[in-house]
Amino acid sequence: MDLPLALRFAEHLRRDRRRSVHTVRAYQAVAERLLAFLGGHWGGVVTPAALSRVSAADLRAFLAFRRAEGLGNASAARELSAVRGFLIFAGVEAPRLKGPRVKKGVPRPISPDEAVSLAEDVAEDAVEPWIGARDWAVLMLLYGAGLRIGEATGLTGAILPLGETLSVTGKRDKTRIVPLLPQVREAIQAYVDICPWPIPRDAPLFRGAKGGPLAPTLIRRAVQAARTRLGLSERTTPHALRHSFATHLLGRGADLRALQELLGHASLSSTQIYTAVDAAHLLDVYRNAHPRA
Repeated sequence: MDLPLALRFAEHLRRDRRRSVHTVRAYQAVAERLLAFLGGHWGGVVTPAALSRVSAADLRAFLAFRRAEGLGNASAARELSAVRGFLIFAGVEAPRLKGPRVKKGVPRPISPDEAVSLAEDVAEDAVEPWIGARDWAVLMLLYGAGLRIGEATGLTGAILPLGETLSVTGKRDKTRIVPLLPQVREAIQAYVDICPWPIPRDAPLFRGAKGGPLAPTLIRRAVQAARTRLGLSERTTPHALRHSFATHLLGRGADLRALQELLGHASLSSTQIYTAVDAAHLLDVYRNAHPRA
């Protein structure tokens, strides 16, 4: 008996594309949602052959349905990307359809939904599961602990085993202590558990594909590709995740001096720039998850 199409798609991602368990589960769910929606939209069971008549209008209707369920711009763009992949797997030429875009002129910090969607997309696009876990951990350090990209890639095995705080050496060799949220610790540990390279105390924590130190440029390129796929602003950079960390904490009422210490700023004036950013519209989301696992 043939497997359902969505399940065959999931098997293809797992076996042939070597995607992570998280990615396989998420993309299979998208395929199943699309088939269920089209079944109701067209008024009948959707067979593989019937998919050949899917149109841009059908996909717009599907996205509108998902947006009505509360899907944000970044998540909707990721959903559309998964739909395209599913249709290609099914042998269907995916209709041309522009994904949703954020409004022009958004402030430099990005919302929690966009930050998590960005990190997920980067991880899912990785060629190996361990590389996806690595990229996810690095981006969670930027967004969940406020590290600079160079600080994250400069960490060594000396931080293991992980505790509730992390010692970070920043600019001018200044050392600071930052708290590690459980989600960030879990992301780092998940990477360490499947990293194919040994991680002694004096070796880089994050490795490139051939085992050498991870270059920050690779993370920047991965973020640039993900923001294009998601339709996010060109201001969405790795450093924007650090800005978001600071802005969201200030919105929650964090003390400016404490934030200065967390960010490793030499002067308070560097930290005060975040007081000019209105993060009020992010607070309700941020209260529930920063970052979401």
